[in-house]
This record gives sequence, C-alpha cells and structure tokens, in this order.
Amino acid sequence: MGNFSKKNPMQSNWGSACSDSDWGSGNDSRFGHDSKSKKSCNVCKSHDVSACNCNFRAPARQLAAPLNSDCVLINSVVGSKAIQKVAEATFPFTAFTPVITPLSTINNVAVAPNLAGVTRNTRILRDKVVNIGLIPVVITVTFTPPGATAPLTATLMTSLPFQEHTDFPGACPEDMVVEPPLTLEGIFAQPGVPFVGGTGVVTTDAILVKIVLRTTITVTRQVIVDSHGGICDVNERRCETTTNPTTDTLPAP
Repeated sequence: MGNFSKKNPMQSNWGSACSDSDWGSGNDSRFGHDSKSKKSCNVCKSHDVSACNCNFRAPARQLAAPLNSDCVLINSVVGSKAIQKVAEATFPFTAFTPVITPLSTINNVAVAPNLAGVTRNTRILRDKVVNIGLIPVVITVTFTPPGATAPLTATLMTSLPFQEHTDFPGACPEDMVVEPPLTLEGIFAQPGVPFVGGTGVVTTDAILVKIVLRTTITVTRQVIVDSHGGICDVNERRCETTTNPTTDTLPAP
C-alpha cells in the first residue's frame, strides 16, 4: 500500500482519491471538464462525520403461512354458576399421634387446611358437572384422658375427600370447565361420631371433620365465528346421548 503524506490524508504516492478540483474549486477532471454534478457523499470536501442522509428501515415481516380464512375460533360461555363443595371424613382416636386415649374429653379440635395443595378432578356429563378432589389438612386435638387433670395434644396430617355434582343444563361432554381457586367458608369438628373399624367394631372414639368450600364453575365451548357473525360448533355431535354410562377412573393425587 502507498504511504499517505502528512499534508493530505487522502493523497498517496500513487495519486489522490479525489481530484484537485475536489480539494478546491473547479471541475472534477476525472468526470469531464463540465462535471459539476453533486456527489451523494462529500467525502473529500466535507469535514462532517457524514454528509449522507440515509433512512434505514427494517425489512417488512411476513407471516410464515398466510391465513386462508376470515373465520375465528373463540370460546363461547355455556353458563357460570357459584357452587359449594364439602370435604369431610371421620377419624378414630387411633389415627392421631400420640393415640388419643379412649373415653377422653375432647377440649378442642383445630383444623388447618392447605388450599394451595388441593387436588381437583372435573368431568362433564350431559347437563351435569362432576367434581372430585382432596384437600390436605393438619388436625390438632387437645384432649384430657380419663382421670387426668392436664390436657394433652395429638396431631394428624391427612387429606379430606370432597365431591360435588352440579346440575348444569346445556353442558355436554367435550366442553371445558374454568374454575378459580377454592375459598374457605367454614370448618366444623364433632367428636363422638360412630366409626366402623377394620374389624367391624363400631366405636364412638372418633372425630368428624367437615370443611365447606366455595368456588365458581364456568363451562365454555369452542365455536367458529364467521365474518358475518354466524356461529357454528366445532363438534356438532358433542351433545349426542351415548347408550353406555360414562366410566372414568380419575388420577390419584
């Protein structure tokens, strides 16, 4: 490469990148005697960083596959209903740690449900929504054994089953259910409830625990809407009656 002189950074031993007229006034000899056309960038005369006015635009994005229909798929609301669910179970004294002494006086029963750990399974029958699930609880019992004066404490960590079937006219299999988190309405405990043990012996050394929950179930259905507002079902046979009853084994928690 040639060495640039100190006088002119654009002047090399082999010549100038710009003609003499470019450094002063006059015509550019390289483009003819009457070449006075303006250059797009004044790289020779201009001392600005850039004299070009460039407008850069990102290339237009295109869909990977063009749409071939003006119809849209939406969820149509079949109905919405507020419901209650009841979780309950009866536990014998022998289920607690330590074991509650038979014929003890039950002073207090505290039930702490874990709503974040609820397991729910929902299925839709014709005109009916079925809910089955479990709610984890910690049960703490304060009791006084027979002949004792100081109370003792026993605990049990377990889950209470709940189930509810709600009449829902218009609901059909293959519809979808939207259900927000459960809210707690009430907790009840009753000692002395009869309990049948594994040997078939009936005892009243047991405690019934009941929890009332509330939620809202909303049934939706996928439909197609055309540009004129016409609606048709994605599955027009979803509500046909089957000859055999539905049998469904739900997953374990």
